[in-house]
Amino acid sequence: MNQQLNKLTELSVAPARVIVGLMSGTSLDGLDVALCRFLGAGTETKIELLNFKTISYTAEFKEELKSVSFKSSVDLQKVTLLNAYIGSYHASLILQCLSEWEFPAANVDLIASHGQTIFHAPASLHRLPEYPNATLQIGDGDHIAVKTGIITLSDFRQKHIAAGGEGAPLAVYGDFLMFCSPVENRILLNIGGIANFTFLPAGHKAELVFSTDVGPGNTLMDQFVQLHYPGKHYDENAAIANTGKVNDDLLNALLNDDFFALGFPKTTGPELFSLSYLDAARERSATTGLHNEDVLATLCEFTAVTISDAIKRSMNGLDAFEIYMSGGGMHNPLLVHKLSKLLGKELKDTNALAINPDAKEAVLFAVLANECVSGGQLSFGSRPGLPTVLMGKISLPA
Repeated sequence: MNQQLNKLTELSVAPARVIVGLMSGTSLDGLDVALCRFLGAGTETKIELLNFKTISYTAEFKEELKSVSFKSSVDLQKVTLLNAYIGSYHASLILQCLSEWEFPAANVDLIASHGQTIFHAPASLHRLPEYPNATLQIGDGDHIAVKTGIITLSDFRQKHIAAGGEGAPLAVYGDFLMFCSPVENRILLNIGGIANFTFLPAGHKAELVFSTDVGPGNTLMDQFVQLHYPGKHYDENAAIANTGKVNDDLLNALLNDDFFALGFPKTTGPELFSLSYLDAARERSATTGLHNEDVLATLCEFTAVTISDAIKRSMNGLDAFEIYMSGGGMHNPLLVHKLSKLLGKELKDTNALAINPDAKEAVLFAVLANECVSGGQLSFGSRPGLPTVLMGKISLPA
């Protein structure tokens, strides 16, 4: 038997696995690297986060990513080159982290790489009836495997789409395995570039779990700051938005989109919620002359309203649940205050559940890799948007 295939077979039945999880989100700001130890799989999964680091991208590299991301027309040569470059670059960052942590690469069993999303195209967005849901992440897994010498799982979202889903959100699978409680109804709210949440009813009832994107998280606020405040990548501590006032006319125009009337689950991305979306809303509401701080205050309100409305609609009157946050949006005090007020609840973060909230998304993909290699016993039923599948393409280092 091929030595690497034999290693996979041994890993599938081993009592423990060490997995590096990688996440680079739609904010295009850096790579999250989580070193995890797993015991078991499925509902018996036990996770220890051994180390975690976020490595910020340079301003030049961010611009390279922006040039091919979330646009219907881009330079195909650059996409092709970045696919290989990002794979090799992420591999070097993994090796850098392992060296800093004094953890030998030979002791890592698997790498789980999300890749870099450059276009997400669910049918609800592209509206071309002859085409299916689709998504594209670059950062080739073979390059990671060969450069690190570690078996790599990547391109997780394609299987989800092939099985009838939209490729997002995938958080539901990891949230279920990491955070289900026998006694507490929980909402795991992730506010990244796009906001999504998973509802975990008390008890390990996979067939009742619910997950959906809800709309913009930080993406519109971040894009606006980057355009109008050179050198800033986001509104740190909501310092700018706190000096502005919400404009109801602009808010109502932002909320006036067919996406928000769609049923759950659904998915979206910066392809819809872009500066063009904001500009169109400002034109419709005659607010093109609005001060920047008022625009940011309104965008923050927009994110808060869409998240709270989606949670209220989904819960259908149920009030007995706790909310645990992750993602960059949890560091925005104005947004968190607005959400808490709209939902009438204290918002916690996943530190309360023993997982660093900044590491959660990277850990999620490590969970998906662990399930792909050693799990496969779960069933989420046959509901639309939540197929029961094992995800991740396997790249061997030799």
